[in-house]
Amino acid sequence: MNLAAVIEDHPGDAVALVSRHEPTTYGALRTQVAELRGGLIRMGVEPGDRVAIVAANNWFFAVTYLAVLGVGAVAVPLNPGSPAAEVERELKAVGARVVITGPAGRDTVLQLDRAAAGIDRLLYSGGEGDERFESLFGGEPASLVERTPDDLAVLVFTAGTSGSPKAAMLSHGNLLANIEQVQSHPGRRVTPDDALLGVLPLFHIFGLNVVLGLGLSAGARVVLVERFDPVASLDTLQRHGITLVAGAPPMYTAWATMVGANPGAFATVRLATSGAAPLPDEVPPAFQQRFGIPIHQGYGLTEAAPVVTSSLVDRPPRPGSIGVPLPDMEVRVVDEEGEDALVGDPGEIWVRGPNVFKGYWHDETATKAALTDDGWLRTGDIAVADDDGWLYIVDRSKDLIIVSGFNVYPAEVEEALLQHAGVAQVAVVGNAHPYTGETVVAFVVVEPGRLLEEDEVIEFCATRLARYKCPTKVNFVPSLPVGLAGKLLRRELRSV
Repeated sequence: MNLAAVIEDHPGDAVALVSRHEPTTYGALRTQVAELRGGLIRMGVEPGDRVAIVAANNWFFAVTYLAVLGVGAVAVPLNPGSPAAEVERELKAVGARVVITGPAGRDTVLQLDRAAAGIDRLLYSGGEGDERFESLFGGEPASLVERTPDDLAVLVFTAGTSGSPKAAMLSHGNLLANIEQVQSHPGRRVTPDDALLGVLPLFHIFGLNVVLGLGLSAGARVVLVERFDPVASLDTLQRHGITLVAGAPPMYTAWATMVGANPGAFATVRLATSGAAPLPDEVPPAFQQRFGIPIHQGYGLTEAAPVVTSSLVDRPPRPGSIGVPLPDMEVRVVDEEGEDALVGDPGEIWVRGPNVFKGYWHDETATKAALTDDGWLRTGDIAVADDDGWLYIVDRSKDLIIVSGFNVYPAEVEEALLQHAGVAQVAVVGNAHPYTGETVVAFVVVEPGRLLEEDEVIEFCATRLARYKCPTKVNFVPSLPVGLAGKLLRRELRSV
């Protein structure tokens, strides 16, 4: 098996991708990917090698991803909007030998210290000589390399179920199992007649496997969009006859509240799903009143490849519910004693199934904290179940901040801010935000004798972390609240 084989059996003249409004058929995509596999093999890429892909949502990403998987290497999708310092840390963490970057990430990647990052080869569109991405095409194509279900396919950086960001190990079997689970869920099946909106970032597991992987597996058409714009996206829906929209809450919030939106913009859409973060209660009714279709919520996490539950069943979605578990997946709501919680009582969501990841790359401690000996994934999310088994998220047991569907762990932001010479102490929390769900807020104790400005702290952070991880507000305080044991009391900061 090989996950990249999902494109092999579809009609050659059917459109697989639309990128910058240019179509690529399945036949052309198979040829391009086979040529790129040959190019990767000739340059020395071997099964198990980590290959980083730093690109936006476009043809460049899709063909590279499929080719990397196809030669048995491990794809490491990275955010093209991250600063060079963050990309360098991630490359070193996974030991990526090769970096392939598109136009969106090229400037950042070219700033890297290649020796420090451990890069053997860098290829980019428009490069020169052996760094020219285009030079990998046109040679002898290569066949798919056979893999087992347990072979590693992708490393995706995530805040994890606890601790700072780490690379989740997802196998070919994990990713394919979740595609099959989604496809067998009542009311959710994607068909070759569908057109999916591909605006969710492909370095995020939601966009990577639920949109790109699922869409190509079904023989559908994936319309790739490099960045979300509320107005332009509505035009894309109509121009390309989009039938399936998978989005994060800020997208639906923007559509539901934008002035002058065409009520017929979703006329061709048969399913609209939301995930990656909680959807504000007021958004679904406002969206349905404006566009005439419901929003179906789901729940997932990177470590589950990612979908765990969905409200897409044979009945209308229930307000506030993330739905019921997908087929071939076990889900428990576990109380503090490790027993199944009673109906209506809160407990942590535990998940077990073929979609659950193999652990965190070179982090045995974090892996043991996330996975039980008998294969249950402790998600860190707190939920209650009703009499029919529908689940409702009520809290998080981890100090995770979710900004526009992206995970931000306070410890990572605090570590970055403490590198500033003027910062003596810092604490980071998430506050509610009407458009992004949450936003990062920092509380800073300044070193004696120093004077800091809020903008200075924010911009300093932006040189080290992706923008969505950076504070949007900095509060300067004389001290941070701690308990008797010296532990930071984040709950007191959240009320400020």
